[in-house]
Amino acid sequence: MARDLTSLFDPASVAVVGASDDPAKYGHAVASQALRAPDRRPVHLVNRRGGTVLGRTAATSLAEIGEPVELVVISVPGAGFEAAVDDALACGAKAIVGITAGFAEAGPAGLARQRAIATRVRDAGAVLVGPNCLGVADNTTELYLASDRFAPGAVALLSQSGNLALELQLRGTPHGLGFSRFVSLGNQADVTLVDLVEDCARHEATSVIAVYAEDFGDGRAFARAAADAGKPVVLLTAGRGTASARSAQSHTGALTTSADVVAAACRDAGVELVRTPREMTVVLAALSGGVRTSGRRTAVFTDGGGHGAIAADAAEDAGLDVPELDAPTRDRLRTVLWEQSAVANPVDLAGMGEQRPLSYADTVAELLAAREVDAVLMTGYFGGYAASDGGLGGGPAGGSVLAEGETRAAKEIVAHLALMPKPLVVQSMYPQSPSCRLLVEGGVPVFSATEDAARALAAMTGRATSGPGPTAPTGPSGEPASGLSGARECATSAGIAPLPAPRPPLTDPGYHPIRALLEEAGVPFPRAREIVDEAGLLAAAGEFDGPYVLKALHLLHKSDAGGVALRLPDRAALLAAYRDMHARLGAPSYSVEAMADLSDGVELIVGVNRDPRFGPVAMVGLGGVLTETLRDVAFSLAPVPAGRSEELLRGLRTAALLSGVRGRPAVDVTAAAAVIERITAVAAAHPELAELEVNPLLVRPDGAVALDARAVLG
Repeated sequence: MARDLTSLFDPASVAVVGASDDPAKYGHAVASQALRAPDRRPVHLVNRRGGTVLGRTAATSLAEIGEPVELVVISVPGAGFEAAVDDALACGAKAIVGITAGFAEAGPAGLARQRAIATRVRDAGAVLVGPNCLGVADNTTELYLASDRFAPGAVALLSQSGNLALELQLRGTPHGLGFSRFVSLGNQADVTLVDLVEDCARHEATSVIAVYAEDFGDGRAFARAAADAGKPVVLLTAGRGTASARSAQSHTGALTTSADVVAAACRDAGVELVRTPREMTVVLAALSGGVRTSGRRTAVFTDGGGHGAIAADAAEDAGLDVPELDAPTRDRLRTVLWEQSAVANPVDLAGMGEQRPLSYADTVAELLAAREVDAVLMTGYFGGYAASDGGLGGGPAGGSVLAEGETRAAKEIVAHLALMPKPLVVQSMYPQSPSCRLLVEGGVPVFSATEDAARALAAMTGRATSGPGPTAPTGPSGEPASGLSGARECATSAGIAPLPAPRPPLTDPGYHPIRALLEEAGVPFPRAREIVDEAGLLAAAGEFDGPYVLKALHLLHKSDAGGVALRLPDRAALLAAYRDMHARLGAPSYSVEAMADLSDGVELIVGVNRDPRFGPVAMVGLGGVLTETLRDVAFSLAPVPAGRSEELLRGLRTAALLSGVRGRPAVDVTAAAAVIERITAVAAAHPELAELEVNPLLVRPDGAVALDARAVLG
């Protein structure tokens, strides 16, 4: 159940233990911020020496205050932290913010101390943020318990880095970004990232949740909380390296990195994953009030051919479509533009803005009204006419007529957007000009870099329109009025499938036990029998007709070792292959199998790797012996429903092979997706399996069959 964090964000009273007049101490910074709102609630300062702190009488202990305190901030040396926690609980604290460091981050002994403290806090019915954190702030309740001020706004910032939080605030100021809440996550001994995401999702003053996290704790729970938030969640994280894949024993493990896992979780949960503070700022500016839509068809509008071409490329690089506009739209554009203007897409004023600044607004209005347009990217000189420098860069000397016209155009663009809400983003050479500021105030994100504008628009498109903020209008069937053609695969979300109940653990991860486990779940395999000698081999050959396959078992990569023989036509060929293979490899056992019909088939790989943070993570892609060379794979949290499995297959670089190429028939992708669902469900129900892999899964026009499988116990 969701935790009640009211005492953390809106306490009746506050005490700062370790308050100090010394500017070098964190207790000074927190106490100074706490006193910014002395009339909202009682604020008590505690210093063991007593006297005065920041001009106020300081108590020598919490007990000396003489009344209950609902929230206590503790910023004392590590040796005194436990005693301070006990004092806080004794005085009735329901929330504690632990600034003090030296716990889990310091090693096993510190972790043991931290766990004991968290247990005491929970047993008392209280909550603890930290330890090793930098405080909390809530602008909506005038709670200021962090070292820095945060401009008020609608973004809840949950961060494991204080410096990154400060950078985001500095970067967000030009875009009008402000913060509803700030929480420094610290060690998450008690209150976790998941708890905070769930609480911010319920917080009416928060419209976007921004997260910087290095430690997700329960990553799958985070993904589920983000998926259920009902408002955008933007994630910046570190540690996207490949080191975790080095010790993997299967193709699946070797191809799965930490970055793949996080990206899969974000994709499934609908989280916007960003790579830098700059990109996070761009996405937050786009999502903090702009319109969102599930369409991706973008009209690029410019006042110069170069800007238009660059913006079109940037839009497509960001996953947007830039299709040619329909004939009726082109005809309407010609009525508001002059003859030399381009109207196909990109739409180019071709100098008309200098003659009539209102042509910017007229063109935006026509593009917003076009049914085939889901979003608009305006790029170029707009803003330069009203710039205070009179127009730099060789533009027209900014006379009052052009400046006034551009200002009026900005106001009309905002008005058109209110009447026809669709995602609209502007790139300007003069983003701080008065006309661009009018756009920002009207809810239109403005950027100086083209790639930032394209990334912002990508965040506003290609996804479901649920959540805060206006959405694009829809038709009678619920489809967007612009005639949505489909959302970007990377932004669609099938949600987070629940984990199945654990099944009895598998103790033998051998080839045939794994086959039996998968066959029981409905995964088809060719007929097979395990043998240990020639007599068993001949008996197996009598059970089903050739051609045959012979596999040496208990080898990690059988094909590389020469442990697989295919298309053995009869018993004699099978026996000869066995004698040769056994002489070379000396494997303890072998598998005799019926040879599958490989004609018109495509080989896939389906694997599940168990991540310590996010649990079972599935990988699907082009399979066979070249899997690691081609690396054409996609990831999702397991289990993967059939519909989501088909999305992953259709999104592969080589997906055209599935539809048939060069006269080959299309294969049964629906059957493959159903088998993927069964394989990933088996893996998810067996937490003892670190890795489970089927490679190849042969998909033909008439169905799908698994040809090999392996498992690794955790």
